[in-house]
Amino acid sequence: MIEPLFDRYGARKYLDATERAAFAQSALMAGGLEASFCLTLAFTGARISEVLSLTSEQILVEEGAIVFETLKRRQRGIFRLVPVPNELIALLVDTHNFDAADRPHSRLWTWGRTTAWKRVKAVMLDAKIEGRRATPRAARHAFGVGAIQSSVALGTVQKWMGHARIETTAIYTNVMGKEERALAERTWLSLKSVLTKIGNRSLV
Repeated sequence: MIEPLFDRYGARKYLDATERAAFAQSALMAGGLEASFCLTLAFTGARISEVLSLTSEQILVEEGAIVFETLKRRQRGIFRLVPVPNELIALLVDTHNFDAADRPHSRLWTWGRTTAWKRVKAVMLDAKIEGRRATPRAARHAFGVGAIQSSVALGTVQKWMGHARIETTAIYTNVMGKEERALAERTWLSLKSVLTKIGNRSLV
């Protein structure tokens, strides 16, 4: 089943660009494990369980990428490579002290799923994000929306997000971007004078 981006009342279930930036800023201010976890969510669009399963071997320092095992599949062992900023790689290396790790196969975060969910929610609340959008899934959706609106090819977004079907990825094309609004504005040209008259009338 493909999850919609809007609830039954039409409210969006993804972070917009302003909220996404606020979430990242709030995560950075939190510092430590909260920062590394939340920023990994924000920059990769990975599922919370996929981030929790990461080990140091899956952080490719030279390539500037993270290897995720796609966990929402019946078959295990399906991996995908997601490029991330070098600054995030540096933060992960520094926060989790890769050089001193004597158990290289251990997870970077030892939290359970519930604890991770609560910590992400706390960071979002600090960023003034509330309601149904104060969830890890909202950050994942924000990644998909942001990628599509940045003109990343649908197939590439599908790969990065680990979707089995392109139809799942296509839900992110339903969100209006700046280019679509600019196109719509061209259709309003003959009507804009009417709105101007309404505005002038309100001043009388």
